[in-house]
Amino acid sequence: MARGYQRLSPQAIDEVWVRLSAGHAAKPAARQLGLPTSTVRTYLLRCGGIRPVPRRRTEGRLSLEEREEISRGVAAGLSLRAIAAQLGRAPSTVSREVAANGGRRRYRAHGSGRQAWSRASRPKACKLATNPALRAIVEEKLRRRWSPQQIAGWLKLSYPNDTEMQVSHESIYRTLYVQSRGALRRELTAYLRTGRVIRRPRGVRLPDGRGGRPGILHISERPPEAEDRAVPGHWEGDLVFGKNMSPVATLVERSTRFLILVALPGGNHKADVVAEALAAAVTTLPTQLARSLTWDQGHEMAEHRRFTTATGMQVYFCDPKSPWQRGSNENTNGLLRQYLPRRLDFRTLTQADLDAIAEELNERPRQTLGFKTPSQALAEVLR
Repeated sequence: MARGYQRLSPQAIDEVWVRLSAGHAAKPAARQLGLPTSTVRTYLLRCGGIRPVPRRRTEGRLSLEEREEISRGVAAGLSLRAIAAQLGRAPSTVSREVAANGGRRRYRAHGSGRQAWSRASRPKACKLATNPALRAIVEEKLRRRWSPQQIAGWLKLSYPNDTEMQVSHESIYRTLYVQSRGALRRELTAYLRTGRVIRRPRGVRLPDGRGGRPGILHISERPPEAEDRAVPGHWEGDLVFGKNMSPVATLVERSTRFLILVALPGGNHKADVVAEALAAAVTTLPTQLARSLTWDQGHEMAEHRRFTTATGMQVYFCDPKSPWQRGSNENTNGLLRQYLPRRLDFRTLTQADLDAIAEELNERPRQTLGFKTPSQALAEVLR
């Protein structure tokens, strides 16, 4: 298949929207239809993720068949009133049609139909485009990070008797995402909680196969000793990211909250690189401290079998989007942001730098340990 952008046919567009409405993500939907994912993405960006309302001829307008009859009647020399009677139309309708398209001498059905379609009125301007005062209020509230639903509800309470100063949250979303409406600037989407530039269809999103790991062991299969933190050596792991998606791997021991930071060569967080880096760090531990590892279902742990083979540590996986199942790791990552803020490029740090940060954090007392430090707690279990 040729790569790059290609124009989508009306049939392909219909199929894309059917799948999106059913809860499929854009990329899997494109693959199922044999379409370039970039083409589908470009199309969705252009329409803001909201299906455009197709243009239709207004009921009551002359059809192409009726225009053909008018053209034949004019060519045969019939009066406009007689032509109108044959069509069951008002004489004024036929008269305006002929006059607007060159008169009796130049009237042609195909040309008049094409011009009528091009002259057809577009959808009326939205309320936010025609009401500057309302638009200014909506923009001001968006900059204050109010959601469209909060704005719509507040307007209804603040202007209960003035419908011109009320607008639905769906209209706000559509005006943000569909730029052809020309009212709200797309940059304002940055103030929304999600920050998305396209609207996702309503409804439940179906699993799309991403993040799945073949042959994984679920966290429910983890030994009970790991669950109750009775035995040391069970770890939780994750990646934290800095500027330009520069990663560092974090390992937290569940019973002592002891932290190990692992540098990833060149900021690379591909699965094979992560597996090798983690294995190199874990193999330095005493045997009794290398029992299991719990991770989320991110792509970086796709090579979990390689890690297990190298270390003997079994990897258990959390449920998707369930960070609380790695609570110790998530809490420690929050503390770690004091040392590794998101604005810092982690590729500028060496393993020695990370070891120094981990040592300082391991020397801080923790309330959950009775205000002992993780280093003290680890020393006690090793004794």
